Amino acid sequence: MKTKQLGISVYPQHSDLNEINTYISKASEYGYTRLFTCLLCADGEKGDTFEKFKSVVNHAKSEGMVVIADVDPRVFRELDLSHDDLTFFKEMGLTGIRLDEGFTGFEEAMMTFNDQEMLIEINVSPEQRYLENILSYQPNRDKLVGCHNFYPKKYSGLGWDYFMERSRSFQKEGIRVAAFVNAPSATLGPWPVSEGLCTIEAHRDLSIRTQAKELFNSGVVDDVLIANAFASDEELAALATVNRSLLELDVELYEDTTFIERAIVLNQMHWVRGDINEFTIRSSNTRNLYKGNNIEPKNANPLIIKGDIVVENDRYNKYTGELHIALQDFENTGCSNVVGRINEDNIRFLGNLKPWQKFQLKVNK
Repeated sequence: MKTKQLGISVYPQHSDLNEINTYISKASEYGYTRLFTCLLCADGEKGDTFEKFKSVVNHAKSEGMVVIADVDPRVFRELDLSHDDLTFFKEMGLTGIRLDEGFTGFEEAMMTFNDQEMLIEINVSPEQRYLENILSYQPNRDKLVGCHNFYPKKYSGLGWDYFMERSRSFQKEGIRVAAFVNAPSATLGPWPVSEGLCTIEAHRDLSIRTQAKELFNSGVVDDVLIANAFASDEELAALATVNRSLLELDVELYEDTTFIERAIVLNQMHWVRGDINEFTIRSSNTRNLYKGNNIEPKNANPLIIKGDIVVENDRYNKYTGELHIALQDFENTGCSNVVGRINEDNIRFLGNLKPWQKFQLKVNK
């Protein structure tokens, strides 16, 4: 069974070593287990510039992290390295290398059999039959993983549908997929332009929790990495609390919500009925769990709004206690108590909930 991981990124060529190592240790305390770094923008000879990288990598490894560095064929040429000997990268302490740009496919397949047993991570984002080509050369799949790009320039990130298409092509081959999120407070990336760093363009201005929840809920992402440095303590903590297996929707409950209504919303795992409809997400089991409890009519607003959380009241007889989440605006007949709302930045998840999918509702503190 795959364990979904969280990771951070650091850029030694742009940062103080002590600051980097402190950040790595802090992330490790929060449960982060991956580190991404970039050799693409490193200059100099093997013997000098990379000493700082080595120090960072060794510190991350001492904290139990998997460390993968971005490279491309140019890095191999400039350092006079060959694809059939990854000793240099192993001596740096790296767990693997990420090929931001690739070779012909044959080289990548051969690299997965490297004597150093390093992971070979390939770029998920470009559509160029790249993976298909590599697989045709029969690689060692145990050493082959995938990771999307991040995009420092605004309006250059991936669209959702394209992201899902590319990720699924890797998932169906059993290849692990990672993607990046943006830490709103962080400003440091590998390049001078940094208007936020993320894989999905629509994520650029969202909270770090919302970005990660959407990636994990996609069903095609195994690992989520913070692309920019240095994320704040609050952001590290917020991302660490994201449920990686079960979608948790942040909600606000109204002050006059009763004890029973609150219990219906918060005290159990919900699931979407198998016979879905266009107006609401129905969690029907709550009417059985709370059968016999009176739910007096109240808050009979004439219009239920998309994102409203509804508990059916006593006027609905057999439906009393059933929980609904509105998928669109519709008339309230007076049989539905509006007890709260899905947080605005979580409403985006509602349209992606599938029949029988499990979810929980949590008050966002």
